[in-house]
Amino acid sequence: MAFFDEIFAEYPYLITVIWVIVVVAVAAVLERLITRWLRKFIKRTEMPPDVENGLILTTRLIILIGAAVALLNVGGVPADILVSFSALGGAAVGFASTRTVGNFIAGLYLLVTRPFRVGDYVRIDGIEGIVEEITINYAKILTQANTVVSISTQRILDKEITNYRFRGGKSNLFCYGFELNFDHSLPTEKLEEMLDNVIECYAEKLPRKPEYQATKLTRLDRTYMFYIYVEDPKDIFTLQPKMLKKIIQAWEKAKTQS
Repeated sequence: MAFFDEIFAEYPYLITVIWVIVVVAVAAVLERLITRWLRKFIKRTEMPPDVENGLILTTRLIILIGAAVALLNVGGVPADILVSFSALGGAAVGFASTRTVGNFIAGLYLLVTRPFRVGDYVRIDGIEGIVEEITINYAKILTQANTVVSISTQRILDKEITNYRFRGGKSNLFCYGFELNFDHSLPTEKLEEMLDNVIECYAEKLPRKPEYQATKLTRLDRTYMFYIYVEDPKDIFTLQPKMLKKIIQAWEKAKTQS
């Protein structure tokens, strides 16, 4: 012990060097162990690669901040200054990143609960289309106009989500529904005969025959809900407008012949 005391007395900075080496070594070991555990956990839960990158980056940042604080303490920075600096920095980062943190937590929740996945046809807050990508911060939706809309994950949690993936029978089908109103100029029998004829035009073109049903009746009109089934959600972009146009044309023709 006397030998080490003499060395430390002659080279007082040696203790600081040793503590720096220890802090760096501990941080490196922690980073390696936690990263390895996270990779196994993410692989087991089948999370997307972007989630893996985000979690690992966050973990490394936390370890880096902890190591920096420890090194400042080793370097002789007074505790009160260190605490004040940490509090000020934490408050600034927290204030600047409140929305980012909220999106991060919301993104994790979406990835765990999985109300939709990449490739699904969805409607979120009035925006509908095909889910192209899900990240920690955003879900990217390809719309019928061939534009991509990015919706923050935090916003998604506050909105109603409609997933058009068909849950009955074949799980690879999407069932898209749309409403139409018809006045009382045609009797119900003739109206539904006309609708049956239109439906038959698509019976052999689609994996499942389209369907319709009356959902509302008022003094002025009748409301019908139409359902079309497709395997590729992109077909909804073209099929729904075509079917709508065909129904309108058949409706107008039936009224002129009545």
